[in-house]
Amino acid sequence: MHNPDDNQTVVLASGNAGKLRELAKVLDPLNVILKPQAQFNVPDVEETGFSFVENAIIKARAAAQHTGLPSIADDSGIEVDHLNGAPGIYSARYSGAGDEANNVLLLKELGDIPEEQRSARFQCVLVYMRHAMDPTPQICQASWEGFILFEPRGENGFGYDPLFYLPEHQCSSAQLAPGIKNRISHRAKASSLLFEALRQH
Repeated sequence: MHNPDDNQTVVLASGNAGKLRELAKVLDPLNVILKPQAQFNVPDVEETGFSFVENAIIKARAAAQHTGLPSIADDSGIEVDHLNGAPGIYSARYSGAGDEANNVLLLKELGDIPEEQRSARFQCVLVYMRHAMDPTPQICQASWEGFILFEPRGENGFGYDPLFYLPEHQCSSAQLAPGIKNRISHRAKASSLLFEALRQH
């Protein structure tokens, strides 16, 4: 039997509770009910792409295929100019041993190169697919510019936040109040682009 609520249900191709919360809040005015893929037992898919866009599409397509529902996936990470854009798509699995080890490895790779050569940006790509064979998925991409510090600062956030310095705020991303971060981050900007795209459709 068809459930009328299914018209508004969208699957988030992620198990990250923080991402689910942030996105659900943004999309709430559109009457979108965002549910994590775990609720539908969507298996994790191998991210075989070489770009954030490819990996987000792979994840969104897998979730849409498994559930028969529209899906949203995000792929995000940090690009460091001095390292030719690394860790990039490998940000989450850079060291193979979690956030703290990733930060230690990044600092080691950069060594003592001077501050002005430590430019970096967070990237976020959000993909919305109406169905698994959607030939024109909505792709929303946003970045957040900063520099890599010489040592971690701050307790908020996760991932590379303690190393990501924001000159205009004179602090690291991990020292920002969550309310401010949720307005100005790469994910916040990509989310508002997605909101506009979906609102127009």
